[in-house]
Amino acid sequence: MRRFLFVSCLTFFAISPASADITHAIKSSISLTVDGAGSISTRVPSSVAVSGSNVTLGTAPVLGTLTSGTALGYTPGVYSITTAGDSFSYSESYIEGDDVPTVLSTTVTAGVVPAMPIFGSNTTTSGGVAGTLAGTIATDGALAITAGGAGTTAIGQVIQELTIR
Repeated sequence: MRRFLFVSCLTFFAISPASADITHAIKSSISLTVDGAGSISTRVPSSVAVSGSNVTLGTAPVLGTLTSGTALGYTPGVYSITTAGDSFSYSESYIEGDDVPTVLSTTVTAGVVPAMPIFGSNTTTSGGVAGTLAGTIATDGALAITAGGAGTTAIGQVIQELTIR
């Protein structure tokens, strides 16, 4: 009996109490975004191109001088057929480039661009309107997001982590 009691006591004292690390984390965030207005404009240059076969250049085509508010001006070339009776091809093209604009830069006022330069190549995006865009996170983790106008984004999240080791 003594041996049993001795072994029982050793077993009782050898067992350690349970312990665990518990970590609890709450992370919350709201992101509100209003898109900005934008415009990309590229001036198109003036150009002339000539190609052909069995033709001889007499006088070359000439581009005029660009002056603001006036057309560039173009004088076509003068050509003649090199060998009479043979087939020939001829092509001449001219592109009038963009004039020097009166508006070279603009000021954005309350998200609106009042005047932009107009060129041969334009890409314009309208800006967002905040309107009633809003977001809050209560202490209990409840999200309240109010939609805004066009071009707005609202993202809310609450992340709860529980780690037991």
